[in-house]
Amino acid sequence: MILLVQVTGALLGFLAVLFGAFGAHVLKKSLSEELLKSFETGVKYQMYHAIILVVLGFNLGFTTPLETYMAYCFIFGTLLFSFSIYGLCLSGAKGRKWKFLGPVTPLGGLLLLAGWAMLFYSFIAHIV
Repeated sequence: MILLVQVTGALLGFLAVLFGAFGAHVLKKSLSEELLKSFETGVKYQMYHAIILVVLGFNLGFTTPLETYMAYCFIFGTLLFSFSIYGLCLSGAKGRKWKFLGPVTPLGGLLLLAGWAMLFYSFIAHIV
């Protein structure tokens, strides 16, 4: 599990830099300002969660279900949140917005929130 979290974090970080550069240099010409801002939001959230995954991968042993669920929430939340935004932006730029992705973004956001809530709980569990 540790290796999965570290590798996923590194891959998501790599892709965030790649997608950020792609958005800044290639998509800038074809996306509206609003769509470009949405795309950048996806990239930022992807990078934030790539970093937390790498940090968790080096600091947790993933010996408890809480730690494992937390990692899965961050991984799947990032994939659903950021990649649905990318799909919505790119399809919107072509005039064929993939509306089925609309509900996917908040589901990804809920998973990210759950991951952060579990991280918070892991910090205070010994106090409560």
